[in-house]
Order: sequence, then structure tokens, then C-alpha cells
Amino acid sequence: MSGAPEPAFSEPWHAQVFALTVFLNEAGHFSWPDWATRFSQTLARNGLDKELDGGEDYFNAWLETLEAMLADSAQAAPEDVERFRADWERAYLSTPHGEPVNLAAD
Repeated sequence: MSGAPEPAFSEPWHAQVFALTVFLNEAGHFSWPDWATRFSQTLARNGLDKELDGGEDYFNAWLETLEAMLADSAQAAPEDVERFRADWERAYLSTPHGEPVNLAAD
């Protein structure tokens, strides 16, 4: 039987953070070997020595690594990331279900 293929990512944000990381690498913001080393360190530090299935723990570690790399290279300060995260949370919590989420412009 032929059914619809399983989605590659279980959550939209997983795909988005993956795509953003690939884009930043291709734009020359960091090398892939550096990314792989840092990501492996994040996984080890968080005790994720079990087999990962690409779920929340994996992509939370992915995001943590990306944020740390951008902070270390002064491309995104942690306080800016946190402010954006808080703005995003306020926006999605105040958006009716099914409606697009819009961040207010400063």
C-alpha cells in the first residue's frame, strides 16, 4: 500500500530552525564542521546520549547550539534573542487560533 509520506519534521519550528541553520552556514556565518562539533557538545552536555528521533529534545538542543554560536560571534546578543522570544510569545498567545501570528513593529 502506498500512503502519504511521513513529514520530515514533526513540528513546523523544527523545520524552520533547521532551514535557518543551513541558510546561515551557506551564507558563511559559520562552518559546518564547527556547527557539528558545537552541536555534539550541546547534546553531550544535556545528557542526550540516547538515540534521538528528531523530536523536541533534539531540536531544543539544535536551537540552543544555534543561539550560542550566534551569541559567541556577536551576531545575536542573548538579551536580543530573549526579547524576541518574549515578543513572539506575547504575539502567539494573543492571536486567535488559526490566525497568522504577527509581531508588532517597534
